[in-house]
Amino acid sequence: MEHSGGRSVLEGAFSLLEALKTAGDAGLTTLASASGLPKATTHRLLEQLVQLGAVERSAGRYRMGPRMFRLGQAWQPHPKLLAVAREPIRQLSRATGTTVGVCVQSEGRTLVAAAVPGDMDAVAPIRPGAICPSSTAAGKVLAATAGHQDLFGPLSAGWRREAAEIRDRGAAFDHEELISGVCCVAVPIHGPTGEVIAALCVLTDPSRPITHLTQAAGRVARNISLRLNR
Repeated sequence: MEHSGGRSVLEGAFSLLEALKTAGDAGLTTLASASGLPKATTHRLLEQLVQLGAVERSAGRYRMGPRMFRLGQAWQPHPKLLAVAREPIRQLSRATGTTVGVCVQSEGRTLVAAAVPGDMDAVAPIRPGAICPSSTAAGKVLAATAGHQDLFGPLSAGWRREAAEIRDRGAAFDHEELISGVCCVAVPIHGPTGEVIAALCVLTDPSRPITHLTQAAGRVARNISLRLNR
């Protein structure tokens, strides 16, 4: 794989960063294999990333560097969304004891933008930056309200009906469909022009009444939406 052009060098660098994100800490051979790059190219790119502070090297092993952390903190899925949402979802998690997250659509995938751990954290931990299946409650809300539904592939008749129901009731559910012992409800967060820009999700134990959590999540999502509109 040739890496002489500017674009190919960037692709190689980001392949290595993705591999480091997955591995957490790895050696040269492992990263070369994971990224699909020749070993010599991997070494050269890693050393350049070390010099830039994007990667750290210790005892012949590599891990993500502090510069990537600092840059990542500046990312916003929508202007002011994270600043506005962080405290309300903390309060919701404290009040209910549940795991609460905010998810957005990024490159056709459901991405966790913010999360507060709760009672389901040991079973189904969610962390900022994680990618969730589109079949999660949050993924369903985002897909059902997407303006460009072709991003999600051909829509079956069954999904069209489910998407219409999600839009009508303003919520989507996951009743242990993905993880045994974990239920989830997700509700939309609206931007200033009324478009759905994110989904607020609450993970809980199947024994808890989902109706109460749906109402609580809806109130918090509306509060976040109102604050964004201001």
